[in-house]
Amino acid sequence: MLKKSAEILDERSREMLALLIKTHIATGEPVGSRAISKLTREGLSSATVRNIIADLEDAGYLEQPHTSAGRVPSDKGYRFYVDQILEKTQLSVSDEDAIQRGMLGAQWPSADQLLSRASHLLSRLSESVGIVISPSIAHDVIKHIDFVRLSDGRILVITVLRAGIVQDCLVRIDENLTQDELNRTANYVNANFSGMSLVAIRVELLKRLSEEKAEYDQLLQNAALLCARGLSETDQTDPEVFVEGASNIVIKPDFADTERMRELLRLFEEKGRLIKILNECVNPMTQRAVTIRIGAENNTPGLQGCSLITSYYGYDDHVIGSLGVVGPVRMEYARTISVVYYVARLLEQALADIPTKPTG
Repeated sequence: MLKKSAEILDERSREMLALLIKTHIATGEPVGSRAISKLTREGLSSATVRNIIADLEDAGYLEQPHTSAGRVPSDKGYRFYVDQILEKTQLSVSDEDAIQRGMLGAQWPSADQLLSRASHLLSRLSESVGIVISPSIAHDVIKHIDFVRLSDGRILVITVLRAGIVQDCLVRIDENLTQDELNRTANYVNANFSGMSLVAIRVELLKRLSEEKAEYDQLLQNAALLCARGLSETDQTDPEVFVEGASNIVIKPDFADTERMRELLRLFEEKGRLIKILNECVNPMTQRAVTIRIGAENNTPGLQGCSLITSYYGYDDHVIGSLGVVGPVRMEYARTISVVYYVARLLEQALADIPTKPTG
C-alpha cells in the first residue's frame, strides 16, 4: 500500500508534504500554503501550493484541524514521510559524542548501569520517554552456572549471562543431592554447554539422555532436572524494565488531554504490558534494525496518539533485549530514529565488553 502511495505522488507533492511536515514538527501549529510557498525550491505561488495541499488532503496525507486553519499531517502523511527518510537518517557528531560519553563514561559499569544509562540517553536526546527491556534470562547465552545446596534442602541456581547479568533463583527437587554432586553437575554443564541459553541447554541435555552411556545417566539426569527447574523459575520472572522521562511528555502540548495523559502514564507503570508491546515491535526476521509505529498503527489504545520507535540489541543473530522511545506523533523522526539505532548498537558493544567473572 505504501508503494502505491509513493507512486501517485509526484516530486512537487513529495516536496510540499515534506516541507509541511518539517514545519509542523518545528512549530506545532497548522501550516498554511503561504508559509510553504516561501520554502519551495521553485518559488511556487501560494495558489499553486494551495492546490497541491488540497490534493494531499484529499489523498489522506493531510488534515485540517478546523475551518480556515492550515493543515497538519495525518498518520498516513507521517508514515509516507518516515518511509522516505529512513535510508537518509544520520546521527550528528554531537549526538554520537553524547551517547558515547553517557554509555561509556565510567569504567567497568555493570549491566544494570548500562541499561539504565541507555534509557536515560534515549529520553534526554529524544525529549520523550526512553524504555529499555533487560535481557531474557531464559534465552540469553549463559557464560557460567553454579548450583549451591542450602540448609533447607533447596538449591540456589546462579547463572552468569553473556550480557554480564548475574541471576539467582531458588529451586526445590525431590532428589537429595550433595554439594559434591552439584559441583560435578555444574562442571559438566559449564564444560559442555557454555555459550548456550538455558532453553537450548535443557533441549540438548534431554537429547543426550537418550544417547549417552549408562554411567553418565545420573549426571545427565541431575543436570536436566536442575536446568528444567531453573528454567521454570526464570519463565515466571519478567525481565526488568527501565523507563525514563515520563515527565517529558507531561509538558508537551500534544498531550494536553488529561485523560489521555493518565492512560499513557498508567501504561508506563505496567511493565508487563511494556515488555509485550516492545517485543511485538522487535522482529529481527524483518531485517529492520529500527521499527516505527505511528499513531493508529499501535494496537494499544493508550499509544494510538503516540509514535513508538524501537530497536533490539544482542549479538550475532541472537536477540536478547529491546529498547525504544515513546513520544508524540509530532516528533523529530530523523534524529530519534538515529538515536535509537545508535544506542542499541553501542549497548551491544558495551555489554559484550563487561568483564564478568564466574561465581563459586
